[in-house]
Amino acid sequence: MNSHAKTITEFIIGEQRKSPGATGGFSALLNDIRIACKRIGNVIGKGALAGVPAGELRRVANETFLRTNEWGGHLAALASEASPHMHPIPPAYPRGRYLLAFDPLCGAPELEVNAVAGSLFSVLRAPEGVTQPEEKDFLQPGARQACAGYAIYGPTMMLVLALESGVNGFTLDREIGEFMLTHPDMRIPEEASEFAIDSSDARFWEPAVKRYVDECLAGASGPRGKDFKMRWAASLVADAHRILLHGGVFLSPRGVAEPLRAGRHELLFEAHPLAFLMERAGGRASTGDRALLEVAPAGLHQRTPLIFGSRAEVERLERYHRDYNQREYDAPLFGSRGLFRARAEA
Repeated sequence: MNSHAKTITEFIIGEQRKSPGATGGFSALLNDIRIACKRIGNVIGKGALAGVPAGELRRVANETFLRTNEWGGHLAALASEASPHMHPIPPAYPRGRYLLAFDPLCGAPELEVNAVAGSLFSVLRAPEGVTQPEEKDFLQPGARQACAGYAIYGPTMMLVLALESGVNGFTLDREIGEFMLTHPDMRIPEEASEFAIDSSDARFWEPAVKRYVDECLAGASGPRGKDFKMRWAASLVADAHRILLHGGVFLSPRGVAEPLRAGRHELLFEAHPLAFLMERAGGRASTGDRALLEVAPAGLHQRTPLIFGSRAEVERLERYHRDYNQREYDAPLFGSRGLFRARAEA
């Protein structure tokens, strides 16, 4: 191992020193988030040896996030994807100036088969002058996030942190119990040859999405002129991590039928943190119609279409939503013969 690699603590303090007037509260909050993720990763890493049934891991992860972060005096309130309402800071603890929104264990069902899961988090600033936060104070456009990131619980555990200055990845060194900077200045590759989508929902896709997928599946002989691979991990954090490292695009679109109309993913807890991270890494995130970072939630658990990844691919999908989403396209090669050109039953 590189003996000169920075720990995450050294990295955070170094970033703090670049900001004149920083009080250290934000750095301390990031440290608490780091500890919460490490505790969750420790339980997951033990598997059945931890004595926690797989069905209980999400509850344990949620409690870990709450208890690790509520006491430090850096937060005004917390909100969890696993809870219907926001979590106020208990009266026994001081309040700070930040709001923390998180998904404690995204992809939890995959842990039953020893697959990859993760945690997502987003830090917002509480509105100026607010001393008793309400749920509406979390309903800010994604562009106002102070930072965002995820922990991924895989063969190695990583914490990926997005600040205004960029995206950096840290790998847990289990021997010393610390995250080490292993992936500095992460950038999404511009060239993309992979896409991630749940093809079981093909019958609900909008025409723009059907067009895009059909063109990718046509391979080198089609209009894209190259072969694409379709990847789908059924774990949002795992798919996001692969795209961040290898490039490509993730699609969880709205549907033309009711089951998918609003989208599957929650704007505040899933889409916003990933959008912030992808944009800071040179990519793009969108609903298909507009940039996700422009969108403010109407409620804590509002759902949204979610498209993110290599910028050119996301922009292509936005163009298709603008130009080809009102009617079925009639390119002869990609008509009704397409693999996913499912037609609604009469």
